[in-house]
Amino acid sequence: MWFMDSAVSPQLNNTRTIRAWCMYDWANSVYSLVITSAIFPVYYKAVAVTERGDTVAFLGFSLNNSVLYTYALSFSFFIVALILPLLSGMADYAGRKKAYMKVFVALGSMACMGLYFFRDVGDLEWAIVCSMLASIGYSGSLVFYDAFLPEIVTIDRYDATSARGYSMGYYGSVILMVICLFIITYFDSFGFATEGGAVRFTFLLVGLWWMGFSLITFRYVPENPYGRKASGNIWTKGYAELLKVWQSLKASPDLKKYLAAFFFFNMGVQTVMYLATLFGTDVLQMESSKLIMTILLIQLVASVGAWLSARFSAANGNKVALLGMIGIWVVVCIAAYFISTENQFYALAFVVGMIMGGVQSLARATYTKLIPENAIDHASYFSFFDVAYNLSIVLGTFSFGLINQLTGNMRNSALVLALFFIVGMAMLALVKSENLKKANTAGASR
Repeated sequence: MWFMDSAVSPQLNNTRTIRAWCMYDWANSVYSLVITSAIFPVYYKAVAVTERGDTVAFLGFSLNNSVLYTYALSFSFFIVALILPLLSGMADYAGRKKAYMKVFVALGSMACMGLYFFRDVGDLEWAIVCSMLASIGYSGSLVFYDAFLPEIVTIDRYDATSARGYSMGYYGSVILMVICLFIITYFDSFGFATEGGAVRFTFLLVGLWWMGFSLITFRYVPENPYGRKASGNIWTKGYAELLKVWQSLKASPDLKKYLAAFFFFNMGVQTVMYLATLFGTDVLQMESSKLIMTILLIQLVASVGAWLSARFSAANGNKVALLGMIGIWVVVCIAAYFISTENQFYALAFVVGMIMGGVQSLARATYTKLIPENAIDHASYFSFFDVAYNLSIVLGTFSFGLINQLTGNMRNSALVLALFFIVGMAMLALVKSENLKKANTAGASR
């Protein structure tokens, strides 16, 4: 069965293991594109309406449907930030990262499939719960997935392997997205009575794709490379494991500085990813079909950006590469304040795609390089990375919406994002680790 462990001996730089690890990016990225960014938000806005328009009732409260959806996502990120540090400590102590990852994959993929039953506004509570559980499953699985990186490749291959994973994710998500759009466009040819039925079917496809391709990852990545065995109370041991990593963080100034820098520049990156569509509709009044095509463009370009970033970091080091890309993000945010045409939006989307793939893949690889070389508690280390990731989304999207509400102009929100990137650059400049200056030619060549 898919949730059973497979006995695979850990081996660094094993081609089959690396390919299987990258396949999880291929598996889960369809959730990020289809459910988070493109099809589900459009369907949700069309279905979650009442006689009062966009005002809906949820658990006895009346609120705007977009606000409800935003709150649900923010709450899911907050839940993940609360529970993952402890769970990662328990997983490290017991040597069970893969088992914990499977739980989150099962939760997320089945929640996506559960969205199939979101037929009308009467199913709103069900849809919100499923969307939250899918978000928790997605975010929760990533901390354990990322933690495998230093256990499958040597440090010289962190950048290229991380970039390869992100590229696989971008390609996979685009392939399924095109399939979904084809099914929706020609829904009657596929036997669906309505377009809505075809849309709901795509939610099933996302869950099946996510769960199905994750089997390849679970088959080949190592379960317990350090041979750790649990004894005693796993809850208290999990806390102890977490405390040990926290003490290590306190003794690693570069790691702490990088986490702070990552928090701020990721706040900008993720907010752009989540709210770029909203910018296109509200500021430029673009049609949803054009926005979906723009999202596909970003995904395809991002795969190239991830590969180029690995090459550039090999020649110049992670720190220089990240500082350069964050600098471009600042320019992008300022440019967003001034754009007024669709062609300008497309051009900006192209640039966003190039630097989005690069900054995400390098951010993961850079953090991995800063983890102490003798550390074996990788899930616990990545739980702090994941907490910064999730909280940055909460604060970034909230700040974006708050500035828009206070000023009545979403362009001002884009300028605020530029400030986040500038703060992130300043903090990253203080990181002095030698690992970020090495030319990792072996990693870039793959």
